[in-house]
Amino acid sequence: MFEMPLQLVDDFLRQYHVGHALLVGFVLAVVGGFAINRSVKVLGIQLSLFGLLFIITPTSTMTTPFLFLGIGLAVIGPVVAISAND
Repeated sequence: MFEMPLQLVDDFLRQYHVGHALLVGFVLAVVGGFAINRSVKVLGIQLSLFGLLFIITPTSTMTTPFLFLGIGLAVIGPVVAISAND
């Protein structure tokens, strides 16, 4: 079988941090939420929860723009959830 040297995997993963992983999880959760029930209220809850997750994640493990993204999501999420007609 083909075995990839550990150093190549390490060099690839070293470019990314926790903020990138949370962003990928956020996108997948939003797409999954729309695929299952297309509810705007669920979208608002997802925005709020991921906003809080971006805020409480230590800034030593990700860069500052992800913190600002979290603040924006935490503000927009409840507005979307409350204004939903579901």
